[in-house]
Amino acid sequence: MGEALLSRLLRQGTYSPDAVMVSEPMPQRRDYLAQEYGVQTSADNQAAAIATEVLLIAVKPQIFDTALTTLTVDAVPSTTLVLSILAGTPLARLEAAFPAHPVVRAMPNTPATVGAGITAIAAGDRVQAHHLETAQKVFQAVGEVVQVPEHLMDAVTALSGSGPGYIAVAIEALTDGGVAMGLPRTIAAQLALQTVRGTAELLHETGWHPAELKDRVTSPGGTTIAGIAQLEASGFRSAFIEAVRAACRRSQELGS
Repeated sequence: MGEALLSRLLRQGTYSPDAVMVSEPMPQRRDYLAQEYGVQTSADNQAAAIATEVLLIAVKPQIFDTALTTLTVDAVPSTTLVLSILAGTPLARLEAAFPAHPVVRAMPNTPATVGAGITAIAAGDRVQAHHLETAQKVFQAVGEVVQVPEHLMDAVTALSGSGPGYIAVAIEALTDGGVAMGLPRTIAAQLALQTVRGTAELLHETGWHPAELKDRVTSPGGTTIAGIAQLEASGFRSAFIEAVRAACRRSQELGS
C-alpha cells in the first residue's frame, strides 16, 4: 500500500521525487525504490522523519513498536503531520507514540493499487483544517476519501477494507454460474468481471440508487427478476450484511 501511494503521488505530481524519502530496511528493496521512482532512500527511520511535512507510517501493525525504537520522536518537528495506515491501530496508541504531533488514522483499501480505492480518515485531537487538507491530498492520489469519527473505523474496515474480498467471491460465483450453464471459463470470467465493473461505474456516474438500477433491468416475468427472487430465497442480502458484521467484530477484537 505504501508503494501504491508513492507511485501515484509521484505520477500525479503531488510530490516530486526529490521531495520524498523512503525508509526501508531491506537493501534490495531500497535499490528498487530508488531506481524505479527516483526518490531518496535510507535504512534510517530518523533520516526519513526529520524536516518532513508528512510522515507516512506504512508498516505491519505488529512491528510498529519495533519501528518506533529506531525513531527519536522528539526530533521530529511538531509541525509534521503523521499519517498512519496501520490496520487496527487506534488513534490513542498513535498519539501516545507521537504526543506532540497531529495524527490522522487512515484505512485505504486494495483497489488503491490501481487508483480506484477509497480511504476513510479519522482525525486526532491535534489535527487542524490544513492537516486534513494535506491528508486528503495524499489519499486522493489513490481514489476517493471520506472522513469518519474513529469509532466507525472498524465498520469501515469491515465494509471497504474487507469488501474487495466479498466482491471477488461474488465475481467467482457469477463465473461458476456461467460455467454451470455451459460457458467456457475464460468467457464466463470476462463476462462476470466486466458486468460488476460496468455496474459499479454506471451507479457511480449516474448517482442512481442501486434499487433504481435493479428496477430498470427487471422486466415483468423476465429473467432478471427470476434470478433476484432466487437470490432473495438464498439470503443473499443478509449474507452480505452478516459478512460486514462479522468482519467488524473481528476488527474490534484485533484492535483491543
